[in-house]
Amino acid sequence: MSKLNLQDVTDYVEKNIGSFHAARLQALSGLGLKKILQRKNPYLFKAKNILTSGALVTTLLDAHLSSQEETMFGQFLEELAIFICGKVYKGKKSAAEGIDLEFTKGAVKYIVAIKSGPNWGNSSQIRKMEDDFGRAKRVLGTNTSKTNIVAVNGCCYGRENQPDKGSYLKYCGQAFWEFISGNQDLYIEIVEPLGHKAKEKNDEFQKAYAQIINNFTSEFSKEFCTKGHIDWQKIVELNSKK
Repeated sequence: MSKLNLQDVTDYVEKNIGSFHAARLQALSGLGLKKILQRKNPYLFKAKNILTSGALVTTLLDAHLSSQEETMFGQFLEELAIFICGKVYKGKKSAAEGIDLEFTKGAVKYIVAIKSGPNWGNSSQIRKMEDDFGRAKRVLGTNTSKTNIVAVNGCCYGRENQPDKGSYLKYCGQAFWEFISGNQDLYIEIVEPLGHKAKEKNDEFQKAYAQIINNFTSEFSKEFCTKGHIDWQKIVELNSKK
């Protein structure tokens, strides 16, 4: 085990956080209004009594981007966790299906599936993770019969008051970052570097976002409004008609 140098973490984040912001902008550049309308639930937006083109377009776009950003930033945090564990325990990206990180601490080899937060999946997704853990244990156990292999579901934020799930452990938030680094304060210490150039990058994003809102609002008013009112029949037909 090596002691974590926080400057290494800061340097890594400053070098790589730009990829997250670039992905946010890229997600905007490939959007089309009709594509978003086809992916979202039109009945939900009607039930919310949205009356103006601008309000509906903004709600649609925000819902679309929120799910995408959660995924993109989750990928960045996964890569950061692997980097940190590599510095402390010589952890590495796993080649096993469904396993993100593997490393050895003492006499135990850990295989880790990293997720953003604690409520990441339904029962079938959790069963798949358990299957992945079982398969990885069998393969690694064949190669290293004397090694105790422990599976861990690591979540970058949140809490888990009952970490022992029987076939695996679940560590969230502070417990996860301490588990991969040996530093109980790391979950707080990474906050500052993650904000590197955040204002500058967010200003750039907001300009592109505003442009899309304006363009989509104009397009929506022309194609899905009749006499100044939202034509919900047209929207539902676009979304659901055979």
